[in-house]
Amino acid sequence: MQEQAADLWRAAPSPRGRKKYGQHFLRDRRVLERIVQAIAPLTGERIVEIGAGPGTLTQPLLDAAAEVVAVEIDEDLCAKLNSLASRYAALRVVCGDVLALPIEDIVQSNNDHEPYVMVGNLPYYIAAAVIRHFLEAPHRPRRIVAMMQKEVAENMAAAPGSMNLLGTCVQFYAEPRLLFSVPPQAFSPPPKVWSAVVELNVRPELPLAEAEREGFFTLLRAGFRAPRKQLHNALALGLGIEATASAELLASAGVEPSRRAQTVSLPEWLDLYSSWRKFFAYHEANR
Repeated sequence: MQEQAADLWRAAPSPRGRKKYGQHFLRDRRVLERIVQAIAPLTGERIVEIGAGPGTLTQPLLDAAAEVVAVEIDEDLCAKLNSLASRYAALRVVCGDVLALPIEDIVQSNNDHEPYVMVGNLPYYIAAAVIRHFLEAPHRPRRIVAMMQKEVAENMAAAPGSMNLLGTCVQFYAEPRLLFSVPPQAFSPPPKVWSAVVELNVRPELPLAEAEREGFFTLLRAGFRAPRKQLHNALALGLGIEATASAELLASAGVEPSRRAQTVSLPEWLDLYSSWRKFFAYHEANR
């Protein structure tokens, strides 16, 4: 009976994507299979799927005996997912805006350290915000496997030389890996740009304690505020200090002042933050 229901679900015509939600439904089965292989769901593993839509990815995850929490904002699609949930006890549907929902309400775990995986075909316009929502949560996923606009995925997985603020922030929380690209014709309706699937292996221990993170990200924003400028000028502008002081700060961290922010690696930013704290503390004490 369950297998027949699954076949009927797969045979259902794809709904039209709603423009206000940025919906583009995956229709290429080969791409879907590659995504499922990348997720590699384990029996009984909790998977939080964002933007579950008509259940195209939800179904194979359930078939793999995973426990799925499907989050969807479109009420019509929630009704379809609830129909599927009536056949699968391992599926729980959360109808609402993922960015307005606390992660603990979505995951509903009795243990803040219980591992889960976040997956999804993320609407382009909120992809970075969704990733941030999960990475900054007290109960972070152990992995993220998500499809998004290719340019955004490439930024997240960038190497020094092509870094930007988004990529550096993501790499503070996780080790990213770009898996594969997806052409527009794989979707209905087709978007105007290519997509890509990225994997983020979330760091079990973050490089800085929570109390230090606001200061670190303040430094990052300052460095990337004027990415075309040399770093000593960008930091002087962003931090409101003299250019000579920013050059001194960079030298103390072993970072050449003439470099630009996109060339600086995460470990170098962490060293620079450590130097900035000492620099700031020294100047405060000698005011």
